[in-house]
Amino acid sequence: SSGSGEEAPRDRRARILSRGLPRQKPIEGVKQVVVVASGKGGVGKSTTAVNIALALAANDSTKEVGLLDADVYGPSIPKMMNLKGSPELTPRNLMRPLKNYGIACMSMGFLIEETAPVVWRGLMVMSAIEKLLRQVDWGQLDYLVIDMPPGTGDVQLSVSQNIPIAGAVIISTPQDVALLDARKGAEMFRKVHVPVLGLVQNMSVFQCPKCKHETHIFGADGVRDLAKTLGLDILG
Repeated sequence: SSGSGEEAPRDRRARILSRGLPRQKPIEGVKQVVVVASGKGGVGKSTTAVNIALALAANDSTKEVGLLDADVYGPSIPKMMNLKGSPELTPRNLMRPLKNYGIACMSMGFLIEETAPVVWRGLMVMSAIEKLLRQVDWGQLDYLVIDMPPGTGDVQLSVSQNIPIAGAVIISTPQDVALLDARKGAEMFRKVHVPVLGLVQNMSVFQCPKCKHETHIFGADGVRDLAKTLGLDILG
């Protein structure tokens, strides 16, 4: 029989596991963080992240908006935001974001050659993400939009556990394969207690440039059906 001073195995296991989890710590100067994610690559996630950042800034000119490219292996924000060059360092040794269209941007693409591949193991990627989160002088931001890499791996987990996130937006195309992974993405965010703000259906219609006829080349309502199943909103 166990004495009152002994710990139940389940409690002990929970205590050991919680020791390994980093405590959420806000990014200095940043009020709200919105992550843009997708289960699959090539569904228009980065394009949507850029559009969300630009829309937030255009919607209210008093709001300061930042955009963080957390896709270490395939950074595309520099190209999409028409930015080149390396960030300057502040006296506090923090990287100063590059700015265009009124949006402060930070990406691994600013720190490596444009054509150089990032051939890193997981630990190096996690270290890079930590630097992009903590060693950037964002100033005062109302919103920081984070463009996540595709999938449900280390980066998604690390970002979700490291910083408080206001919500996640999940992008998918209407094909069955993309929807399967979008569903996994939504479930992952629920498991790490990040609210899913809703789903965005992308690439649902092709319009013929000559006759303007519209064709649903990837299917019409895949994301809408998934949203209904998961009890989520369709944002676009």
